[in-house]
Amino acid sequence: MKNRLTALINPIGFGAMGLSSFYGAVDSDEERFKATQSRFWNAAYEKGCRHWDSSNVYGDSELLIGKWYVSPPMEVGAILSTVKEQCAKSLERFGVDYIDLYYQHRPDRNVPIEVTMAELVKCSSREGKVKYLGLSECIAKDLRRAHAFSPLVLDIEDPKFAILQTARELGITVVAYSLLARGLITGQYKSPDDFEEGDFRKTIPKYSKENFPKILDLVEHLKVIASKHNATPGQVTLAWILAQGDDFVVIPGTKKIKYLEENLGAAKVQLSQGEIAAIRKLAEESDIPGARYGATGMAAVMQATPELPK
Repeated sequence: MKNRLTALINPIGFGAMGLSSFYGAVDSDEERFKATQSRFWNAAYEKGCRHWDSSNVYGDSELLIGKWYVSPPMEVGAILSTVKEQCAKSLERFGVDYIDLYYQHRPDRNVPIEVTMAELVKCSSREGKVKYLGLSECIAKDLRRAHAFSPLVLDIEDPKFAILQTARELGITVVAYSLLARGLITGQYKSPDDFEEGDFRKTIPKYSKENFPKILDLVEHLKVIASKHNATPGQVTLAWILAQGDDFVVIPGTKKIKYLEENLGAAKVQLSQGEIAAIRKLAEESDIPGARYGATGMAAVMQATPELPK
């Protein structure tokens, strides 16, 4: 059974992180604004992709979306933003009166989750600035504490902390990001040397030169399954994640319309139960050591917040 969020939106959304930062060189402002106004966002909107994930830390991606939104004005299905204190600025950059899904990008280890939720609820039910609330990279215990304060939509990546079990118990949607290993699962990259200068993937231990042969081997196995569906490894990966349940939503990112269309096409890939099991086995048996962020990034994920003073 679909929950409130998955009943409202396309299960395949779009992550705007790479439009303005993180992945090497960025096009000029003129080129990017022209491209997003005339082609990219129009293509996404027209194809039913209206769940767009942005953040105040993703460069000027909110401005790009906002510029498209007002020229010409359109009804946007779901705009995702982050961090309570940035709500007003995000609204201004988007050029909208409210945000559909608004979440804390990373937990604050110094602030009880109930305090954070109190501010989020203030923006939501009291001020009408956001419709739904969410948390990213929180632990299961904090998720329970937050949900007791207010119902949530949750953005997670790694289920090993019992987050998925807890989310399902509480009826919370899973918004999955970094689904294609930041592009590596597509098979486009053969080594870290393929990343541009300034690309933050060069700093990720899991994407080390030593690990690349294992990553490419995984891609080859996915290609075998993909060939049976006239699909790509990336599409098969997205289809596999969506096959985990109707409570899953995905937000792959890209800068190009052809990859946007490819990602949306994953909704048509119907994997057999045998293929779903085979991909799970591949994932469980893959031995690719290393953290998914550098030291600074890992210090900010899955961190417990302090208890409220008694």
